[in-house]
Amino acid sequence: MQAVINKIKKSYPSLKFSAGSQFYWSPETSEIFYNHESKDKIAIWSLLHETGHAVLEHQTYKFDFELVRLEMQAWEKAKQLAEEFGEQIDEEHIQDCLDTYRDWIYRRSICPNCTAKCLQQGDIVHYRCFNCHTKWKVSSSRFCRSYRRTKNIPTAPLVHFKVSQ
Repeated sequence: MQAVINKIKKSYPSLKFSAGSQFYWSPETSEIFYNHESKDKIAIWSLLHETGHAVLEHQTYKFDFELVRLEMQAWEKAKQLAEEFGEQIDEEHIQDCLDTYRDWIYRRSICPNCTAKCLQQGDIVHYRCFNCHTKWKVSSSRFCRSYRRTKNIPTAPLVHFKVSQ
């Protein structure tokens, strides 16, 4: 792990690395945290991915789809970095990681009332159903299980359309 960090530091001397219990990029402190106990190839891929976030100067996101876009960009950069440092990241691993975000978005988007799939409304934690007009709130954390809590906000009346044949 340290050998890869040294290679990265040589190419990107401004990057700051800190040992921790997991891999992540902190835009608040401009640090790449890495699990110093992990020593397998997946750990190296994770380090390269978090370095991708840092090199691309990723900050916070407002919408779920922005997060997926940032993750995809970081993986693309990680593949470039891997090539630069004589590594290769398994594409299936990348897609498995991206699937966790896709699944997270999907679970958050399910209306707790009618189970329609919806999009965010306004900010990172609010959703509104296009079908039944239920509004709900979800956790802003991408690391926790999806819980949906309906809000006590009056909904607009349902509009019925008559379909003519």
